[in-house]
Amino acid sequence: MRRRRFLALAAAFACTPRGARAGTWQGRALGAEVSVTLHGPRAEVDAALAEVPALLDRIERTFSLYDPNSELSRLNRTGRLPSPSPWMRALVAEADAAHRLTGGLFDPTVQPLWRALAERGDAAAARRHVGWQRVRRADCIRLEAGQALTFNGIAQGFATDTVRDRLAERGFTRALIDIGEQAALGGPWRLGLVDPDGGPLGQRTLHGGAIATSSPGALRLRPGDRDGDDGHILAPDGRAPLWSTLSVEASRATRADALSTAAVFLDRAALARLRTRARLARITAVDAAGDLSTL
Repeated sequence: MRRRRFLALAAAFACTPRGARAGTWQGRALGAEVSVTLHGPRAEVDAALAEVPALLDRIERTFSLYDPNSELSRLNRTGRLPSPSPWMRALVAEADAAHRLTGGLFDPTVQPLWRALAERGDAAAARRHVGWQRVRRADCIRLEAGQALTFNGIAQGFATDTVRDRLAERGFTRALIDIGEQAALGGPWRLGLVDPDGGPLGQRTLHGGAIATSSPGALRLRPGDRDGDDGHILAPDGRAPLWSTLSVEASRATRADALSTAAVFLDRAALARLRTRARLARITAVDAAGDLSTL
């Protein structure tokens, strides 16, 4: 289930020194197309890119909703996770921070509601299980009866940061990682600004940092319904999205991913406050008429 893409990558390769190469690995992870472009000495680039698939597989085994043996699936199935992995602890902490920054709009416990809408079940009953504040998050993660989590609004960003961090640890200084969200080492990387309905709107230049984008209408859970509650990005209180597409630029893709997910429900004034509180580099939003706002 792919979100509509707002930031389409444009070619941005600098001259590569003799004895070096610009290599790219492409694949899929967490429901997204993946592209990792890396500049450096040939042998080191090849070795680093060869490690990417296994790293992404480990991330899938932690956060995938579709792998029945992933940590997340086991938590949702049993209601408890006695010994969360370091990655799970880190992502839960990031989710909690995003929950607080957005006044509760980022809430991983919307999974039962998402499923009810997708399967035309009882949405009202499912909504009663929504509530991040009811999840116990000490040494053992515990859910209340009927609860389930989804990290679809943050896990791609976490994966993007994890790959970037691994490349930085290996000494690379120029890379672009795209796992539905984008994060860079060095730059400049030019990103074409494209609204799915409005077409090309300009460019962004990324030099380090990260960008994440959300489009509520990319997937309709109940096609043909007109109740305003059929988009695949759900607010815990049932409010409808205010933006067709919204992009967040931040230092980390994890934070940008989570906040872009929740910020589609915020008006311009609330977006300005979020940018200040979260110390974001920029927020770009496109409304239903195709008009662009930059904060």
